Amino acid sequence: MTWPPLRPELAGIEPYGAPQLPADRAPVQLNVNENPYGPSAECVADIARAVAEVAPTLNRYPDREFVALREALAAYLSRDGFRGSQARTSTTEISAEMVWAANGSNEVMLQLLQAFGGPGRTAVSFAPTYSMYPEYARDTATTWVMGRREEDFAIDLDHARAVVAEHRPSVVLLPSPNNPTGTALPPGTVTALCEAVGDDGIVVVDEAYGEFRRAGVASALELLPAHRNLVVTRTMSKAFAGAGLRLGYLAAHPAICDAIRVVRLPYHLSAVTQAAALAALRHAPELLGKVDELRVERDRTVAWLRAQGLEAADSDANFVLFGRFDDRHAVWQGLLDRGVLIRETGPDGWLRVSVGTAEEMAAFQDALLHVMKEI
Repeated sequence: MTWPPLRPELAGIEPYGAPQLPADRAPVQLNVNENPYGPSAECVADIARAVAEVAPTLNRYPDREFVALREALAAYLSRDGFRGSQARTSTTEISAEMVWAANGSNEVMLQLLQAFGGPGRTAVSFAPTYSMYPEYARDTATTWVMGRREEDFAIDLDHARAVVAEHRPSVVLLPSPNNPTGTALPPGTVTALCEAVGDDGIVVVDEAYGEFRRAGVASALELLPAHRNLVVTRTMSKAFAGAGLRLGYLAAHPAICDAIRVVRLPYHLSAVTQAAALAALRHAPELLGKVDELRVERDRTVAWLRAQGLEAADSDANFVLFGRFDDRHAVWQGLLDRGVLIRETGPDGWLRVSVGTAEEMAAFQDALLHVMKEI
């Protein structure tokens, strides 16, 4: 008997996590898709005031329904959630009853798998895709099935429908923009999969990077009125520069939010988290103001990489997947040796760089030019 008595399927598995290195070893850290621009002094002061106001009540449990936060998130989604779409095709209004939140979109996803996955049920996605998805399935004893994407990272609908028909998934996970490729899904793909799954399951469109979409690229939020089995998830980690806040949320049919209540832990969102998130939402215009700068820097990075003879995937996120390299680890290590940390992820031969400030991207480009001369 081995100790501790871990579930057999977890034995020998390394915990998830991107490398975290001290700033003196990697002054330019472009590996976890963080927003390089922190909140303003005014926003910080507002958050501090909000937390101070709830501090005297920390002997009491928080509002387990986080009503004020759900109302604020619904208002944000209805007002700004379609950002990036020049041709909004619906007049969707998101109500508080359609919103759920948790400690990061990771917990939102886990709760969805707890509620709609489980033993005897199947979750599906299409590779390459977010590396945490199979872990959510594993942790909830949900069977995991991986379909494939095309060479340009689009989803072939004939293939996708065949996977759904064969495996009858209760959960389909579709990141859009996709991590690690940055690829956004057209509305027709989402609609086709919602129709293919039907009432047998839910389709989750993970829009963690949704605010970074290019102009004219629609959000799946527009499709909510047409598909009661559609869930659209978002986060405050990226566009809101709140990676340390740990606040993710979703919009869906109210019945889906009610179902999640069955599996959520009591009082899962602390009073401090709720207060800080509400304060950050009050500063949404300021925080989202940096999104346009990051979009410009992203598009500039894609063009620069292609000018160097490399492949770079079209991106609607705050990162760029690029390659292809015979030995991508050597490139990754060469960049790290020059103080630039990126992510060794995605299909073989590819690397992913988060979009930082103009100065950070210049440092990345300079380091990559040196590395490419040496390999």
